[in-house]
Amino acid sequence: MRLKNKITLITGAGSGIGKETALLFAKEGAKVVVTDINEASGRQTVNEIEEKYGEAIFIQVDVTQPESVQTMVEKMVTTYGSVDVLFNNAGISGVGQAHALEYEAWKRVMDVNVNGVFLVTKYVLPYMMAQKSGSIINMSSCIAEMGLSDRASYAASKGAILAMTKSMQVDYAPYNIRINALMPGTIFTPFVEDYLSKDPHPEQTIEGIKRRQLSGELGKPIDVAYAALYLASDESKFMMGAPFMIDGGVVNGKSV
Repeated sequence: MRLKNKITLITGAGSGIGKETALLFAKEGAKVVVTDINEASGRQTVNEIEEKYGEAIFIQVDVTQPESVQTMVEKMVTTYGSVDVLFNNAGISGVGQAHALEYEAWKRVMDVNVNGVFLVTKYVLPYMMAQKSGSIINMSSCIAEMGLSDRASYAASKGAILAMTKSMQVDYAPYNIRINALMPGTIFTPFVEDYLSKDPHPEQTIEGIKRRQLSGELGKPIDVAYAALYLASDESKFMMGAPFMIDGGVVNGKSV
């Protein structure tokens, strides 16, 4: 029970890494606030937690809208009093080279991935500051440390999250708040499945991704969930402003 009685808030917890993390946190004793823009999938995550592990509530939120985020945080505090762990997991993909990207598509990626992290963190921080404790986990990506074709907007957003993580850590260390970033490689989530469904040669694409990673396999949501669990728990109390790689060796290794 590594998170016993900790109040944990997870954005984008209706599917993929967010859902897997919500289930794991609940299994480890946390009270989980499941948030997602998709009400049906968010409530399904809550149902699974209640059936298998323990306590959870669902609050619908659009992380790009300040009013929606503020209302969500207020509802959470009304229910639980405060928050111990924030996992900024919600995000979207962005595919395309810079010259071919529509500006609206660029703005949408930055709005969800960067502004969404900023807004939720902004409204959660005062409660963590008041209690002088907390762990914030931001979903960056290994792409923030490397180049990858056709990912200009996505790479920019994940690089911004990593930079924001490091600077925020300096500001909030005096309040005993830890802020770290997860840096996954390619994880087989519904997000990736949807991308592959539009690929004319999905098997060939998957094999190319596997060759890129020293593990020879795509990661699974549970791989990232266990890393999030470590950062959420008191076991990681000496990690501050750190990028945490879970990438199958794609950044710091080289396959032949």
